[in-house]
Amino acid sequence: MTDERVHAFADDALGAHDAVALAALVRAGTVNPRELVGAAVDRAARVDGALLPVAHASYDRPRISREGIGGPLWGVPTYLKDNVDLRGLPTGMGSEAFPARPARRNARFTDQFLATGLAVLGKTRLPEFGLNASTEFATAQPVRNPWKPSHSAGASSGGAAALVASGVVPIAHANDGGGSIRIPAACCGLVGLKPTRGRLVTNAQSGKLPIDLVTDGVLTRSVRDTAAFLAAAERHRSNPALPPLGLVEGPGERRLRIGLVVDSPTARTDGPTRRVVEETAARLEAMGHLVEPAALPFGEEFSRDFVSYWGYIAWAVAATGRLLIDPGFRAGRLDGLTTGLRRRFQAEFPRTPGVLRRLRRAEGVYARIFRTHDVILSPVLAHTTPPIGHLSPNVDFDELMDRLTRYVAFTPVNNVAGGPGIALPAGSAPGGLPVGVHLSAAHGQERLLLELAFALEADRPWRRIQDERAGPGLSGPVRGPVGRSATAAFGVAAPKTPALRTPALRTPALRTPAFRAVTRSGR
Repeated sequence: MTDERVHAFADDALGAHDAVALAALVRAGTVNPRELVGAAVDRAARVDGALLPVAHASYDRPRISREGIGGPLWGVPTYLKDNVDLRGLPTGMGSEAFPARPARRNARFTDQFLATGLAVLGKTRLPEFGLNASTEFATAQPVRNPWKPSHSAGASSGGAAALVASGVVPIAHANDGGGSIRIPAACCGLVGLKPTRGRLVTNAQSGKLPIDLVTDGVLTRSVRDTAAFLAAAERHRSNPALPPLGLVEGPGERRLRIGLVVDSPTARTDGPTRRVVEETAARLEAMGHLVEPAALPFGEEFSRDFVSYWGYIAWAVAATGRLLIDPGFRAGRLDGLTTGLRRRFQAEFPRTPGVLRRLRRAEGVYARIFRTHDVILSPVLAHTTPPIGHLSPNVDFDELMDRLTRYVAFTPVNNVAGGPGIALPAGSAPGGLPVGVHLSAAHGQERLLLELAFALEADRPWRRIQDERAGPGLSGPVRGPVGRSATAAFGVAAPKTPALRTPALRTPALRTPAFRAVTRSGR
């Protein structure tokens, strides 16, 4: 396995543009959605063999919605994570324990996602039920990091991160139940915001649990793409219990009081990560903000309680799989991490009432942090991105849990408490892998986080993978997907070249005739 960077940026319709720029080009008639889709399909073919990010492809019939036509992100190609239902495509949740069958209807969040105008080309890979912090599997090949393919792309939205970081699409769906937007953002050099609980439509699976950990969102290469998505999603459905967000377009003017947390109560941060966080603190001070040391009121008991609740989720999946997921569900085929978590929960079952009681109190404890600080700055992860295999579900369970606890030492607080958090690509480690920093704010304060993110991005623009040493995917023939190419389907000549390893599914597109009618006009 070469460790040359893998990307697909090229002189095509997508160029190096972000989603906001592409949507503006579509509105101006400079480019049309079918050209963007064709370019994304060709780019996916370039990186698929090296990164393996796609679970299910629908390249010949991209999915859009009538509500999304003419929307703020109309015509921009994207992917949906494979734990959210999209009518006609399978939902596999990264597991080998059941046969993935086509969904009969969209999840409610899928409708909100499509309402922004995005065109879905397929679904991205995640580790089994999103429980791991690396997109690795018991038997299947892992998703690899475009910056260094021998290393993890993060998780659980690892497939989405690999596609965005490598330039296949500028934006992709992700969701976050313990860091699953922010961890792959940090690993792959992206922007990843976990919104406040309730900001977007409630996740169908987690909303039924005693504590809802999961919030949907996106991974992007620019702050404005994340801001534009949230504003567009709010047009479809807003939550009256939260402050309206609207479109955030740049840095704020307030002088903020920022608490600096470098080490977690459960893990000491490694040197490269510490350096990037402290450099970011110095940059914020230079902008005029007050940065001072702070401590998080969440210690080892919180970490243990979170793992216990993670185990409850694994136990619930195994116990109800045949009834709620698929009649063909087989608990014996769950991977080592899911199985180990389930067994640990069963052994610790008497702790469950106390675990739930303490975790439910976390929201109030979290809120009190922001009586004295506007924002908390911390690492996303306690150490730099690990190599493939370090977090494999085939590692001995106790060893794997120790590694996960020492790695994922900051992000779960926001999931349990429900507060927003954003990962930003603020630096790099020796060897070139990205290192992210994390900003947290009070419930409903995504605007504050986005304004601060805009300021950091303007102060020092993010590294671009295509500006570094060229890697695989930049030369040689462009490959197209199996079956009728999307470029042909939307009126662009298709390359006669070898096929993607992920086949395109021949399922009906949502409102495809409308898509073609609009794209023919270039609107």
